[in-house]
Amino acid sequence: MEKNVNSSEERKLECGDVSKCFQLLERILDGEDCDGSKEVLKEKLSKCQPCFEHYHLEQAIREMLKTKCTKQAVPGELAASIRQKIEDIK
Repeated sequence: MEKNVNSSEERKLECGDVSKCFQLLERILDGEDCDGSKEVLKEKLSKCQPCFEHYHLEQAIREMLKTKCTKQAVPGELAASIRQKIEDIK
């Protein structure tokens, strides 16, 4: 996806429907491809600065989480201790 904007067209600085737009952007980032949503996304990102920023921030956060959140083995003793505490609470 291109980050550059044509010099003849400026992005608007305020989004008319932030909630709806951010939901669309997050659905796309989650891989939920609605009919024509990628074209809508491309248009929104080229015209709306808040949507552009939100999309790229979310994308960066998700990429960082993918690289930083790895499965690590939990010591058996710790797992047993946690299970016991949960049982004690019940």
